Amino acid sequence: MHAHRPLPADSELAQAIAVLARAQQDAVWSRQQVANQIRSLLREYYPAALLTFQGKEGVLTRADARVVLTLAPTPAKAARLTLAQIRAALKRSGRTRSFDTEAERLQSVFRAEYAHHLPAVEDAFGQQLLALLKQLDAACQATGDLAAAAAAAFQQHADSEILLTFPGLGPLLGARVLAEIGDDRTRFADARALKSYAGSAPITRASGKKRFVGRRFVKNNRLLHAGFLWSFSALQASPGANAHYRRRREHGDWHNAARRHLLNRFLGQLHHCLQTRQHFDEERAFAPLQSASA
Repeated sequence: MHAHRPLPADSELAQAIAVLARAQQDAVWSRQQVANQIRSLLREYYPAALLTFQGKEGVLTRADARVVLTLAPTPAKAARLTLAQIRAALKRSGRTRSFDTEAERLQSVFRAEYAHHLPAVEDAFGQQLLALLKQLDAACQATGDLAAAAAAAFQQHADSEILLTFPGLGPLLGARVLAEIGDDRTRFADARALKSYAGSAPITRASGKKRFVGRRFVKNNRLLHAGFLWSFSALQASPGANAHYRRRREHGDWHNAARRHLLNRFLGQLHHCLQTRQHFDEERAFAPLQSASA
């Protein structure tokens, strides 16, 4: 289960942020489920569609992909599209540039030679695709609306000023983190308690001469998921975080273990900053690592 109820000691605004942030995260997961169904369906009868949009950010959840597929739900209809029709579809999707180049690329892919099903079978697949596209449109709309609401509520909270000083945290990701840790400063006795709650701190088991250090299985999955996104974004936004990650990799950690270790460090710093009402300081947080790297 991913749901975690906010404790009563949290403020009203923090509880509202928790509702919106978790709903938005659920909407993202639902959107991806529908996108996966569409991808599986296209593999069966419409490989040109997958070839057209693969490698692009968002792939099938992109607005231009959804608009074009709604216009041409079968390979036969796609092959008959004119450049003018494709350009008009791209404009409806919100695309603002490179209409001609993209339209020519799409037309060349759609008119290439592929194996086909019987016409009636392709039409049936097309009807199924249109039904799934309606679900995907609704999921994308819900995801965007909830993201805007969660970010707006988060920026009204006093803790947002501190959270946004951390590299890799924006309004939406910050809202997810705040939703799971709350704003009751007595919830976690110390930074170690917060790290254990998030699942970033390793767990040690010792018996006789044997000692095992592994990851935690009892944790707040929503917070850990947000934390992994946070640590990944921080690699580009923070030289200190990047140096810490590289040091862990050189130490022998796998990619995910190094990111978990970075998240563990960030959570300790976050606990300190929230308790003392200080902003994140890159130089103080990673000074030894940056000096060693230099």
